[in-house]
Amino acid sequence: MASTVSQDGTNSVSFKTTILSGVIAGLGGGLVFGMMMAMMSMLPMVAGLIGSDNVVVGFMVHMVISAVIGASYGFIAPRLPSSWMMTIGAGMVYGVIWWVLGALVIMPWALGMGQMVLQIGDMQWLSLMGHIIFGVIMAAVYKWQVNRN
Repeated sequence: MASTVSQDGTNSVSFKTTILSGVIAGLGGGLVFGMMMAMMSMLPMVAGLIGSDNVVVGFMVHMVISAVIGASYGFIAPRLPSSWMMTIGAGMVYGVIWWVLGALVIMPWALGMGQMVLQIGDMQWLSLMGHIIFGVIMAAVYKWQVNRN
């Protein structure tokens, strides 16, 4: 990962590097969350976002979404305090944000279940757990990558 030294003498990571690191981190978190989703039989519902019910298609859609969310984290992360505690906390918060946006708003709306937007039941609580785990893993992988320099 390419880094540069700013005028104040601190290391700064290029925009391209932060986005790429975010994508890789998102894929890492997405892999773990995707396995959890497979165990909970949630992947056919994810595949429904593109008109399928195939588990493999659902996993691929999930991984693309994970990469995009990771890239967005890569855009935000350089602006956050860089301690490990803040990194893990930011990952948890980011996971919760995407749980609300994804599982509680976008997913029901995109699947034609508008009446279920912001409805919370057992499946949504399990999804929250998965999103938090995703966020923590994504943030930790991102920080590890950026710290390798």
